[in-house]
Amino acid sequence: MVCSIASPDLLAHLGDSDDAEDRAAALRTIATSASLRTQRLIVGRLMRRLDVDAQTLGLLPEADVVRRQSVYDVRNGGRFDLPGVLVRADGDEPSEDPAVNEAFDGTASTYDFFRTVFDRDSVDGQGLELVSSVHYGVRFENALWNGTQMIYGDGGGRLFLEGSLTRALDIMAHELTHGVTQYTADLEYRKQSGALNEHFSDVFGSLVKQWTLGQTAQQADWLIGAGVLVPRLGRALRSMADPGTAWEGDRQPGTMSGYIDLPDDNRPENDNGGVHINSGIPNRAFALAATRLGGHAWERAGRIWYLALTERLHATAQFADAAQATVAIAGELFPGEDVADVVEQAWRDVEVLA
Repeated sequence: MVCSIASPDLLAHLGDSDDAEDRAAALRTIATSASLRTQRLIVGRLMRRLDVDAQTLGLLPEADVVRRQSVYDVRNGGRFDLPGVLVRADGDEPSEDPAVNEAFDGTASTYDFFRTVFDRDSVDGQGLELVSSVHYGVRFENALWNGTQMIYGDGGGRLFLEGSLTRALDIMAHELTHGVTQYTADLEYRKQSGALNEHFSDVFGSLVKQWTLGQTAQQADWLIGAGVLVPRLGRALRSMADPGTAWEGDRQPGTMSGYIDLPDDNRPENDNGGVHINSGIPNRAFALAATRLGGHAWERAGRIWYLALTERLHATAQFADAAQATVAIAGELFPGEDVADVVEQAWRDVEVLA
């Protein structure tokens, strides 16, 4: 299992295009992502079974000093070339390569958000070095967390605008949050638990963007990856406030009445049982709760969702589990206020709670 920003159903949609170059780009990205998916599945199982980290397994580069983050250039190589050549680390001057600086700055913003807002030191909570590799593959149309590090393709202009994957802060934060999930609830990447996995990444991807821009919940656009797609495909990858409206083939439902029950198989259009598709339901619940509470979304709604992810949910958690956990946490964190009622109503509005 690999968590990537280009959803399988989006790639399948592109693969059905009448344009031969679109089809080739989709198939190339699906094949490359599949090899990384296998790697991540094996790595994740080893780390859990042996109770060791990626550094102990030799999956991250050794450093003479403790670093918060580093950026490598794969120089269009593949997974056997990872992480690539070190081009920038803590304290270094900016690179002449914009992708390197964008990956470095986006990672720094995400780290700063989790440390400042939730007192979390890196994705594992224990200062794990955040490694990023840019220029992965040739015109690779994806960005992802592979279980140990971030990987960025350059985009090929058929799905993503060239260079857009390192420019989108919410995409970086989304993918790095998969690392947080891996070290906490470790939500299984299938069906509803997988949709929650994607949901929490969208929540904190959006919150990092809002926090960096100083936006209130009302000012936020609640879009994930706005402006990264080629314009003919749509305006963004997902809309948290209005699921199903982000791109031309967007199937995301906003309520349980529209839940799409898909098989968890290897067909890209089935999206591991709808993990990207059905995440629209909890996404809308969060956006409703945050906007109704007002102010900065990370201060109340974000705190509630963070505690749910890191302390209350288990690997096979379902939508109802997330709803019940967030309502309970809201009451505990904000007693005597209407916060729990607002959160509960948001889950009722998306029909997760009756």
